[in-house]
Amino acid sequence: MATTREELALWVGREILPHERELRTWLRRRVTTASDVDDIVQECYCRLAQLRDVQHIENGRAYLFAMARNMLQQQLKAARVVHLETIAELDAARGSDELSPERIASARFELRRVQSALETLTERARRIFLLRRLDGLSQKEIAALLDVSETVVENDASRSLRKLLHLLTDPEPAAPGIAQEGRARVRSR
Repeated sequence: MATTREELALWVGREILPHERELRTWLRRRVTTASDVDDIVQECYCRLAQLRDVQHIENGRAYLFAMARNMLQQQLKAARVVHLETIAELDAARGSDELSPERIASARFELRRVQSALETLTERARRIFLLRRLDGLSQKEIAALLDVSETVVENDASRSLRKLLHLLTDPEPAAPGIAQEGRARVRSR
């Protein structure tokens, strides 16, 4: 039986998020740059979001670390095997890294979607979410900082993640005004 999006978000909040800081620490000891750590963690979340069912996963922490370890191994293998053609392709592609007007507009649109989704959270829930996801604080540290219980932090973080996942993965945009503005720009071309 397939897991619903809400069930998946709850499961991720309960079984995965509490281990993210530990995973980042583990990865930092094995990779050379912070962006590599971020890339692997993000890829783990992307792969988790694509799961149709999580019932077969007995230990979320072990599953998360196994995914990260596999990605790290793939990254290391790819780093060891670099062909001359690949280097030439990378040199040729350097110009494509420049920010085009389309990429800038798309990034601004996505930023507004995320900001709009964050604005739907209560002030405390938004603060907890940002302290956890951007500052990397633990539930215990956030609870002490905000003078609330760890249970409150855990519940708010879980609800916030579930709500944000729903808003940002829903086919309908999080902020209708922004979507209409984006469509108007496309039509005016």
